[in-house]
Amino acid sequence: MVALAGLPDNSPSVPGLLTRLVRLTAVLVDPVDYVSVTVVRNGGYLTRDASDPAAEATDLAQYAQDDGPCLTALRSGEPVAVPDVADAVVWPGFRDVAWQVGVRASLSIPLFAGSGGTVAALNLYARDATAMRTLTEHVEACFRRTGDPSPPPPLDVGSQRLVLGVRGALRSRDLIQRALGVLMGGHNLSAVEAYRHLVEETPVGTPLTATAAGILRQLQS
Repeated sequence: MVALAGLPDNSPSVPGLLTRLVRLTAVLVDPVDYVSVTVVRNGGYLTRDASDPAAEATDLAQYAQDDGPCLTALRSGEPVAVPDVADAVVWPGFRDVAWQVGVRASLSIPLFAGSGGTVAALNLYARDATAMRTLTEHVEACFRRTGDPSPPPPLDVGSQRLVLGVRGALRSRDLIQRALGVLMGGHNLSAVEAYRHLVEETPVGTPLTATAAGILRQLQS
């Protein structure tokens, strides 16, 4: 997630990182049974990769309805949790197919690259709703703007790595956005022009965060 957040949106490395993220999450994160990643393609939606046919079937039900937790996360840039699939009455297609394949809870996490815009949604599907609840609380806490006086319960090691990735990606996005703000103000650029300038000034193979950090250091000196 951190590597993805530091890449240009159109980097050829993005698809490979999404696939790797699906495979690692499926293997390492204990509460999660099925994983997929949704991307926008040609005005529609596509499951770029999935760890199991059950995940892809659940995704396809949402594409057919043009609505569901993964599409809401993709459109809003915020995580979308379904703590109990049986209660997902606003998404009947998703609810029915998820229940049929054994999914009892889900969490869709927006993924973003260097521009800060959402490029994909990571979809986590679990057969055990109770086990999924703690992971959901941790991920949602990462996106909150204010501190939580009562931190969620501890996580398994794989879930800890996932949450650290979410936090790191959000920090990278914040760093890049602050640098874009400096470029916009200092050079009278639009947001699109500032992002293009940042990409052009970043050597191939170097994350955008490195260039962004350099811009902010110059501001402070």
